[in-house]
Amino acid sequence: MNAPSSQTQVISIAIMGSGGAGAITTGSLLLEAAGQAGWYGLLTRSVGPQIRGGEALAMVRLALTPVTGHGDRYDVLVALDWHNANRFIAEVPLDNKSLIFADTEGGDPPAAILATGARVISLPFTDLADDLPNARPNLLALGMLSELLGIPMDAMVQAVIRTLSGKGLSAAHATDALAAGSQLRSAFPTDTQRLAPPQPRDASTHWLVTGNQAAALGALHGGIRFAAVYPITPATDLSEWMAPRLQKLGGHLIQAEDEIASMNMVLGASFGGIPSMTITSGPGLALMTETLGLAVAAEIPAVVVNVMRGGPSTGIPTKSEQSDLNIALYGLHGDAPHLVLASQSVTDCLITTQWAVQLSEALQCPAIVLSDQFMGQALTICERPTPLSDAPPRRIAEVGMGRYDRYALTEDGISPMAIPGTLGGQYTADGLEHNAHGTPSSSVADHLVQLDKRRIKLEQYDYGDAWAEIDGEGETAVLTWGSTTAAVLEAVAQARAAGLAVKVIALRLLSPTRPEHMALALQGVRRALVVEQSHSAQFHHFLRAYYSLPDRVEVISRPGPLPIRPSEVLNHLLQEIDHE
Repeated sequence: MNAPSSQTQVISIAIMGSGGAGAITTGSLLLEAAGQAGWYGLLTRSVGPQIRGGEALAMVRLALTPVTGHGDRYDVLVALDWHNANRFIAEVPLDNKSLIFADTEGGDPPAAILATGARVISLPFTDLADDLPNARPNLLALGMLSELLGIPMDAMVQAVIRTLSGKGLSAAHATDALAAGSQLRSAFPTDTQRLAPPQPRDASTHWLVTGNQAAALGALHGGIRFAAVYPITPATDLSEWMAPRLQKLGGHLIQAEDEIASMNMVLGASFGGIPSMTITSGPGLALMTETLGLAVAAEIPAVVVNVMRGGPSTGIPTKSEQSDLNIALYGLHGDAPHLVLASQSVTDCLITTQWAVQLSEALQCPAIVLSDQFMGQALTICERPTPLSDAPPRRIAEVGMGRYDRYALTEDGISPMAIPGTLGGQYTADGLEHNAHGTPSSSVADHLVQLDKRRIKLEQYDYGDAWAEIDGEGETAVLTWGSTTAAVLEAVAQARAAGLAVKVIALRLLSPTRPEHMALALQGVRRALVVEQSHSAQFHHFLRAYYSLPDRVEVISRPGPLPIRPSEVLNHLLQEIDHE
C-alpha cells in the first residue's frame, strides 16, 4: 500500500464532469467534510450557460488558515468524465506535479490536459459503483479523496448523509461506497501530499456560507424588511436564501414581473418608510437605472445588490467579471450622486451590504453594492463574521400644522422625511426638479440648490476608515477592489517574504470618492500597480479621473471568466526588485 509521504498546509482540488455527473455536489461535500474536521476552505464553481446538462467544474482549496481565493495551480484533478473538458482547461492550471484521477469509463483525456505533464491515474469509479447498491461514481471519488487528503471518513460519511439521505441514500450504502473509494489508495503515488492536521477549534464559531447568503444576512442586519426581485443568474440564490428569513422577521419578498417593476416596488415601499432592496446582475441593473435616478431626485433610500457577471448584454451569465463598474458609477442620467460600494470577499459581503443599507437610510439616497459571481456563489468555511453595530435610523420628520419643506436645506444636507399619512407631512415626491417644499420647479436657482444639496450630503458625510482596507507600508502600492483583493493579498504576502515592502489599498467605497483619504494613503508611494478584472481597465480610468496617482503606474486588467492569479500580481511586483 502506498501512503502519502509528506504534509502540506494548503491543497487545491478540481472536480470536473458533464452535467449530472455530480461534480459540484462532490466539491460541496468535500468542503463540508473538511470543515467539520477542522480545516478552512473555499469552493467556487464553473458551469456553462445551459439550463440543464453541459459542463460542470468544482474548484476547492483547503488549508489550515482562512481561504479567500484560489492559487496559481491545482494539485489534484478528479475527472468523473472528460465530456466538454476542453471548455475548462484554461480554468484548471496543472503542471508536472499535479495528479489527475480519471474514471476509466470517462473517455480519454484531451491532448491539452496531457500536455501539462500532470500524471494521469485511471480508477474504476463507475465499475465499482455498479457493484454496490445506490452507489454513484462521485461517491467513490469522494471516498478516494478522503483517503488521499487525510479527511476523517466519519466526517465524510456525515456530510454525505446530511445532503443525500433525502434522495434515498441510506447511511449503510453511503458508508460502503465511500469505503470502496478509500480502498483505491493503492494507486496513490508515494510522493502524494496530504493535508496537515488542523488545530482544534470550536466548530460553533465557524460558518459554511456563500457570498450571496452573507450579503442577504448583511441586508437583514442593516434593517431591510422588504425586497422585490426578478430572477437572474448569478444573483437568484441570494433572493431564495433571503425570502424565508425575511418572512421570519416580519418582512416580505416579492417576485416582480421584471426588473423595472421590482425597482419601482422598492421605491414605493421605501417611500412608505420600510428599508427596501432589490437583487440583480448587470442586465437587470441596466433596466433599473431610470428608477434609481428617481430615487436620487426624490431622495428615497434604496439598495441594489448587483452580483456581476460577464457582459455586455447576456454575456457570460455563469462566470465572473468586474465590468459593471462603469454603469454603477455613471449609469444614471444627469448629475445623480449616489452610493457605490464593493464587497471584497465572501465574508465582507455581509459587512458591505449592511453598511450600504445603513448609509442609504442615513443619506436618503440609493446605494449600489457590487459583488460578483466568484464571491456570490463561492462557498467558504470561515470565521463567523461580526456584523456592524446598529446605526441611527432614517431621519423622520416631526411635522405639525405648519409648512413642511421636505427638501429644506440643512447643515448636513439631509432633510427629515415624512412618512405617508403623517398629519401635515404631505409633499410631492417625483422625478421633476423641485423647490424646498417639493413643488416642481424649472427655476435655475432651485435646480442649482437641489443639485448642491444632493451632492454635498454625500461628500461631507463621515464614512470613517471603512472606505478602504489598507494594509502595510512601502514605496509600492497595489490598488484593487472586489474579488481581485484575494489574489492581491496572497501575492503581496509572497512579495513581502521576498523582501519587497508593499502597501495594499482595496477600495470598499467607490462613490463618493475620497481624494483626501487616498492622498494620505499614497503618501510615500512612488509606484502603483492597479489590478482589476475588466477588459477596458475601468477601475484604472476611474482612479485616474478622481485621484492623484504616482508617476509610475502599471495595470493588470483583463476580462473574465479567468480569475487573476496571485503569480501574475507577484511577477509584476518582483520586477520592481529587478529595477532597483
